[in-house]
Amino acid sequence: MFVAGCKPLCDPRRPPVSALLRRNRLAGLETIGFGRTRDPLRIALLLPLSGPAGMWGPSCRASALLAQGELNAAGGILGREVELVFQDAGGDPEDVAEAALSLIEDGEAAAVIGMHISAVRLALVRALGGRIPYVYTPVYEGGETAPGVFMTGETPSLQLRPAINWLEQRRNAQRWYLVGTDYVWPRVSHRAARRYVKASGGAIVGEEHLAFGTDDFGPCLDRIRRARPDAVLVSMVGGDCVAFNRAFAEAGLARHVLRLSMASEENTLLGIGAENAENLFFSAGYLSAMRTPENLALLERYRAAFGENAPVLNTIGQSCYEGLRLFAAMAQRAGAFDVASLTLASEGLSYMGPRGEVGVEKRHLRTAIYLAEADGLDFRIIERFAA
Repeated sequence: MFVAGCKPLCDPRRPPVSALLRRNRLAGLETIGFGRTRDPLRIALLLPLSGPAGMWGPSCRASALLAQGELNAAGGILGREVELVFQDAGGDPEDVAEAALSLIEDGEAAAVIGMHISAVRLALVRALGGRIPYVYTPVYEGGETAPGVFMTGETPSLQLRPAINWLEQRRNAQRWYLVGTDYVWPRVSHRAARRYVKASGGAIVGEEHLAFGTDDFGPCLDRIRRARPDAVLVSMVGGDCVAFNRAFAEAGLARHVLRLSMASEENTLLGIGAENAENLFFSAGYLSAMRTPENLALLERYRAAFGENAPVLNTIGQSCYEGLRLFAAMAQRAGAFDVASLTLASEGLSYMGPRGEVGVEKRHLRTAIYLAEADGLDFRIIERFAA
């Protein structure tokens, strides 16, 4: 049984996957099977401790440590105590992948859980080659099908489509301008956004992608002003997202132009500031403002573990908690840790967590999506879209 306030990892109504799965072995690594060893189960946690997404590092680390403590208090995963090995994923993607591969080859990690940008994910997928389980936790552009990779984050069809439809219908957002950082997540997500805007009867009036670390948004804001959009889709992360949204408001655009952000969670909102958050909307599968029993229990446990001054809990940090919960749920159902067993066990899996009941389909977590509007330094949830 899980610790107080936390629901079981796996739906007990579902039958376990065949015991034959337990005979599968993880090529090149220590054999891991139910009841075979009491050695710790080491999991590499790849988090952005530097770079544009570094502002999420503290909440990601705290959320992962909370999940680790709860799992170990309940007996670990398949009887093995969980040990987390943290690695910075905020640097060059190839360097991050090489460092992660060294951990695996040295026997320091039997699985990877990563919260980092998609460029790092692509490098890791190439490096890991499906040899060990890899749970990728943040919002991303969708389409990942590589063997051994499991996703907990929102994809555009879940995160963007209902939010764009709602803003067009309720806030008359017909003319859209797309602004993102110049890498795979914004570019692919914008292709999807174009389809959703068109399907809703709207139009794209401009699009651009800026380099990481851009500090002069003047030319971009001038182009937005000339295009006269009703709404701007902002696809930036961390410090870049903060800087753009501050500049947007300081240029006088926030009063008349809506913003829909894909990553302006609670930490980012604190950086943007209440004075710059007018007409700022955010859609995600998790917000700390959710008043569900499961989330209220999570918030209570989080505060008890880390105190009132802990990093603000947010969808990015919580995704690391969710990643460990998903990995544990799959392993519990499979009775093993190898890629083949977990892949078979994942399909149709459901469990209760801080987001409520979630399910897995084609190695992607399906969860309800919330649309929220900035209200000072908090988000106010205004709509819930079923999974």
